Amino acid sequence: MRNRLYALEFEKPLRDLDRQLEQLHQLSIENNVDVTSEVSAIERKIEATKRAIYTNLTPWQRVQIARHPKRPFTLDFVEQLFTDFQEFHGDRMYRDDPSMVGGPAKFEGRPVMLIGQQKGRDTKENLMRNFGMPHPEGYRKAMRLMNMAEKFELPIVSFVDTPGAYPGVGSEERHVAEAIAVNQRDMSRLKVPIITVVIGEGGSGGALGIAVADRVLLFENAYYSVISPESCSAILWKDKAFAPKAAAALCLGDSEMLKKNGVIDEIVLEPFGGNHNDPDEAARNLAKALRKHLKALSNLKTGTLIKRRYDRFRNLGVFEEGVMS
Repeated sequence: MRNRLYALEFEKPLRDLDRQLEQLHQLSIENNVDVTSEVSAIERKIEATKRAIYTNLTPWQRVQIARHPKRPFTLDFVEQLFTDFQEFHGDRMYRDDPSMVGGPAKFEGRPVMLIGQQKGRDTKENLMRNFGMPHPEGYRKAMRLMNMAEKFELPIVSFVDTPGAYPGVGSEERHVAEAIAVNQRDMSRLKVPIITVVIGEGGSGGALGIAVADRVLLFENAYYSVISPESCSAILWKDKAFAPKAAAALCLGDSEMLKKNGVIDEIVLEPFGGNHNDPDEAARNLAKALRKHLKALSNLKTGTLIKRRYDRFRNLGVFEEGVMS
């Protein structure tokens, strides 16, 4: 019940059933009444409701799950899967950006460099983290850490969870587009393995600024898109209220399509109903995937690693040539 204290609109029937179950347990304790049959009936109804909800999710509902405030964020996975993490701060040019975190750590005893976008749990923390939308200095800090990883021959693991880079005036004044473009260029040349995990939202260049990787993993209910549904809706229909329609048009949540087209390499399964329902299982699933891909990439020669990474991104998408009449 802990994670359904906050429930998405389509999850509210489950929250109501959880409350009924809790009330029955309380009644049994206070009045010494046997409610076994009633409890069993509600538990069966909960399981049936879960199946009905989570096996028929719409693209917009998957977006909502990807944004769930109880979903594990970057620092949650760092705490669960890594040891000896030391967070580094600042881009050595302007300031530190709390929406982008990173530093060296160990994964199962192996040194790695971690980088990721970080959201907040409540309004105060979200304001401090800028809702996971990095400024230019966030991307420059990330690149500083990636260059350090190359110097010390550390594999890089990046966690993507952003609706996009911050589009404010200050961000534009400090050249956010240039910062992202430099990251894309320089990441393509790094001589160490890079693994990116899309753990929630993967919006636009804000995601790609830390995702030019040898392997891209995507959690089952995460999305990876050229634009967030609200921004798409505002452009096409001049109204953010059409975000659910935009999510469907963008095929958000269709992880199989992303894998088929070579955009991602592996879909990391989530606990039934989403990572917020069982963060421990989510961490175990991710650990298994990271273990496999780190092992595979560590066996590649540097030249092969860089060439495959370059070819990967050059081969994405389709274009046609024609003669204008």
